[in-house]
Amino acid sequence: MNWFENWFNSKYYHILYKNRDHKEAVFFLDNIIKNININDGKILDVACGKGRHAKYLNHLGFNVTGIDLSKNSIEFANRDSNENLKYFVHDMRSVFRKNHFDLVTNLFTSFGYFENQEDEQTTINAMSNNLKEGGLLLIDFMNVKKVISSLVKSESKEIDGVRFFLERIYDENHIIKKIKIEDKGKIFNFKEKVRALTLYDFNLIMEKANLKVINIFGNYSLDEFNAVESDRLILLAQKKIISF
Repeated sequence: MNWFENWFNSKYYHILYKNRDHKEAVFFLDNIIKNININDGKILDVACGKGRHAKYLNHLGFNVTGIDLSKNSIEFANRDSNENLKYFVHDMRSVFRKNHFDLVTNLFTSFGYFENQEDEQTTINAMSNNLKEGGLLLIDFMNVKKVISSLVKSESKEIDGVRFFLERIYDENHIIKKIKIEDKGKIFNFKEKVRALTLYDFNLIMEKANLKVINIFGNYSLDEFNAVESDRLILLAQKKIISF
């Protein structure tokens, strides 16, 4: 089993990240929607998790579909589903609905998980194929150069009576977080492994997927991206229109 199938479907994943900043997510999405023109379009949130971004986009009036590989996350997200907000268990490497969406989102570093580097291209291709011609792809990724320079090598924390021991390493290709968990006398081990993709890497795979990067931001305020100082690498790309 791939590490992400094991970890993201675990209850400990949701405990460790239970305090993610929802206000920050709302702030980011409000800024993005002001900067793009999709009116009442259809949105696909890829790797949606429990649906915090999809739910807010639906609140803004959009027809939103969320997909995620984690059955547990989708079951949770579906508690808030409605006529214009649906969730499905789906592998983001496969096309969900071809040429259908005005905007595809992939947020909070939900990319670069795969052992096979070709799967990253396959995933971007699928995202592109889900879009209508002229549709937009929004990817919110970590700024790897800043992450590497400020890497906290080890820390521990206790949440809801569960003890987490975190170890982070950079192996020249990936940023890896080893997660040891102590819960009621039992020990569990998981990991997160994300490819250290730069702006250059994304430009290459976008081009191969018939996408053109049209804007690059460095944080949720949508300030200009700086490879050394920015907190995030946020890419807005457009699917090219094929003319005959």
